[in-house]
Amino acid sequence: MSRICELTGKRPMKGSIIWRSGKSKKSGGIGTHVTAITKRKFDVNLQRVKALLPSGEVRYIRVSAAAIKKGLVTKAPRRTWKKEEAKKA
Repeated sequence: MSRICELTGKRPMKGSIIWRSGKSKKSGGIGTHVTAITKRKFDVNLQRVKALLPSGEVRYIRVSAAAIKKGLVTKAPRRTWKKEEAKKA
């Protein structure tokens, strides 16, 4: 399953880890230098939420935490009815 938000379309982004060595000039050194750069991935903070869709359907969707904070998701109301008891044969 892909790591994409169903509402905002956010997806993992590429970035890099930068290793530096040396002491900064502010701290009394001769400055820091980049010694290595490696690739990394920034994943989206996806949450599985039971949501009420505009069509009136209730289902689980994968949305980013940012979308939840913005209020783009309307959570489904709690279930009030109870399951029917199994009929005794």
